[in-house]
Amino acid sequence: MSGQKQVNIHSADPPQFPPDWAGEWGQDQYGLWSALVYRGIAQVFRWIRPGQFMMGSPDDEPERRDDETHHEVTLTRGFWLADTACTQALWQAVMEDNPSEFKGNERPVDSVSWEDCRDFLERINGLLPGLNFNLPFEAQWEYACRAGTRTPFSFGRGISTDQANFDGNYPYAGGEKGEYRETTVPAKALPCNNWGLYQMHGNVWEWCQDWYGDYDLKHLVDLERPDTGGFRVLRGGSWSFNARDLRSACRFRNTTSYRSFSIGFRLAQGH
Repeated sequence: MSGQKQVNIHSADPPQFPPDWAGEWGQDQYGLWSALVYRGIAQVFRWIRPGQFMMGSPDDEPERRDDETHHEVTLTRGFWLADTACTQALWQAVMEDNPSEFKGNERPVDSVSWEDCRDFLERINGLLPGLNFNLPFEAQWEYACRAGTRTPFSFGRGISTDQANFDGNYPYAGGEKGEYRETTVPAKALPCNNWGLYQMHGNVWEWCQDWYGDYDLKHLVDLERPDTGGFRVLRGGSWSFNARDLRSACRFRNTTSYRSFSIGFRLAQGH
């Protein structure tokens, strides 16, 4: 890779070679991937191409909520997104502690507030200068979760506990009941979506960068976001929530200091 040091991660086209932080890289059926390796712990990232998608839910989507206004969004810049929620192994390698209720190196870190995630980002960006890791913005998160689909879930119009970790006593829209594990599972224990991203539905809620607010329907290209607010956005649902809350369009929120054993996060890079 000598002589190939510069990568424009904001390009409309995927980079043709990995950035300096990649320990390994390649391309597979899901697209381009790169792996950060820190203290022997690997985190794979997927290159998410720019594009258009329908954010929110249509009026006829079962069990939708009022804050999911359906609208087309254009993302003009690609970005890297971790293929899993941040694992306890990576958190411990960076922070040298483990706040999680459900212990396991390959499980997602849980019981972290938005402020805890900010501290993690400051630490890892300090340890590995120039990476600019962050939390994904809400529009980026939903775009990646959908992976080209328009159905309530990236898996289709329904979801089962073989596909996601949630409270199977409360299935979606009259579906069959399933298992209630009452705990998190390893970050790659269940199937990935069409873009190679694991457990965007269920397991742990994931913090996003944005303040929560009504969608801005006047600016639909690289969405403008509120500068202030009372709550930060959470996405994806969790092991302890109903199937309804796992929908791609579902929005949740909480204060920046709130911690729960149903909450984790996923790293993004390139914004």
